[in-house]
Amino acid sequence: MTVWPHDRAPSRAELIDSCRGKDALVCLLTERVDSGVLAAAPTVRIVANVAVGFDNLDVAAGTAAGVVMSNTPGVLDDTTADLAFALLMATARRLCEGDRLMRTGTWGGWGIMQLLGQDVHHAKLGIVGFGRIGRGLARRARGFDMLVSYHDAVRAPQEVEQELGVSFVALEALLRDSDFVSLHVPLLPQTQHLIDAAALRSMKKTAVIVNTSRGPVIDETALVQALRDGVIAGAGLDVYEREPQLASGLAELQNVVLLPHIGSASVATRSKMAEIAAQNVLAFFAGQPPPTALNPEVLAQRRA
Repeated sequence: MTVWPHDRAPSRAELIDSCRGKDALVCLLTERVDSGVLAAAPTVRIVANVAVGFDNLDVAAGTAAGVVMSNTPGVLDDTTADLAFALLMATARRLCEGDRLMRTGTWGGWGIMQLLGQDVHHAKLGIVGFGRIGRGLARRARGFDMLVSYHDAVRAPQEVEQELGVSFVALEALLRDSDFVSLHVPLLPQTQHLIDAAALRSMKKTAVIVNTSRGPVIDETALVQALRDGVIAGAGLDVYEREPQLASGLAELQNVVLLPHIGSASVATRSKMAEIAAQNVLAFFAGQPPPTALNPEVLAQRRA
């Protein structure tokens, strides 16, 4: 067994070298596992991704190579929904700007016009992507008496809408009418740059956008320009288009809260994610279906 010893992502060459002669790969979202990696490491039979998102895995290439690929859904939903709401609150109430005033010793005392932000209670929240995390955010919003609408490629069952008190709307209407927009879609060809310059211009000037999904869902260069020009009021980001790099000018803006991709970063959740990845590997080599296989058809092919 080889354990990557560094607190950084391996380069592609290092990843390939680490996989040679191995039967399984347990990887993170920072590792791109595609046909090139699988061809260079033909002994690998299962790839277990310690993440719910799997845009770093070429699942089709895995299927073609007879390699099972898996992820870790379910366990990080509430933890990520917590962080999304925390980002929404921090951006709306300008908490990080206040923190910087205190740490730099530049606070001159209380002022009635100082750091005026946006009310969260009773505001309109638009959720783009209404899977487990999006629904978790809707539950949290109910505690603040927010008016919640959502958009998704597949409409939720009526009983879910009634339970959570949400309404389904077109994306254009959601962007136009919401005070806060929170993104919870997977990264797919149709969601890359879903939020572009035109989408940002369609939002309220007082609106805040939050992204805890995947960075490329937002055109980051367009976002910088929108924040700089006052097209929208603010943004709370946990993910970025070219991680770990930021778009030019983003770090200098005061009306954005920037976090280092910590949506699932609680001790309990990260531990459970690692456990699920290990369970997938152990199940596979015990001749059982991995609990969260992304391409279970490979197992059928192997049995045939």
